[in-house]
Amino acid sequence: MDMGRRRIQMLSMLENKRFLITGISDAGSLALHAAKAIVEKGGEVVCAGLGVTPHHTALSDKARAYLSANEQAFRDTIAQELGADTPVFILDATQENSIKDLASALDAQGLKLNGFLHSIAMDRTIRNKKVKPLLEVTEEEFCDTLGVSAFSLVRITHHLLHADVLQSDASICSLSYIAAEKVTFHPYRNMSVAKAALERITIELADELGRSRGIRVNALRFSPYLGSKAGNATLDPQDVAKAAEMSPLGNAQPRDLALEIVHLMQPGLRITGEIRHIDGGYHISG
Repeated sequence: MDMGRRRIQMLSMLENKRFLITGISDAGSLALHAAKAIVEKGGEVVCAGLGVTPHHTALSDKARAYLSANEQAFRDTIAQELGADTPVFILDATQENSIKDLASALDAQGLKLNGFLHSIAMDRTIRNKKVKPLLEVTEEEFCDTLGVSAFSLVRITHHLLHADVLQSDASICSLSYIAAEKVTFHPYRNMSVAKAALERITIELADELGRSRGIRVNALRFSPYLGSKAGNATLDPQDVAKAAEMSPLGNAQPRDLALEIVHLMQPGLRITGEIRHIDGGYHISG
């Protein structure tokens, strides 16, 4: 096969495939890098982001303003970075009915999916780069974090399948972190437990959905990264610099993560139940 033909095949490896991308909040979102790479490789994306839903019936003015600002930033980011014709939907993963509405809306518009990226997390015990000690975390805080950051993977998958939107041989990827397994040099605490749950859910779903529908499920751990809201909530520049020193290849970049997601999204692979490290070797450094 000549190089030109091989390059065309590489560029179109996701042709006629469509993927749901969750968790884009602004131009720094890791999920946005994944969406761009999918489009670059010939795929289509639909995006779901946080905003006001019909199920927000008792919001305070402050909460409504917060959600509205998030929604506007999400919509503006998609229009500017992916194009105004990219389908967008509002999703609040704290609401079962919002997840169900998303699946129903995709079905109503005939938007079948060949996979999706779970890039959703929330932890109210993290404020201004300060992480609450685990012994001080309340049951409500713990359950809220676990529900949004881990169990939402189950519920999104459930509703997409129930609405007959997610196709057989689809690929599901989620974003995790090394703190699911190890105590990191910067505090993470409550979210660490949620990421560990997310990874265990990944493995269980890989077995369950692989056997029943040929669907693959994998999780990816990325380097410490300041560019996203999630990373900026806990990390300082010196933390990222320390991780780079510990990593044999230095910190991975968003493009590295995006291309690995593209690889896992391509049809026909027999890769599932994996917890992939895209971190320049950070995970081998003790």
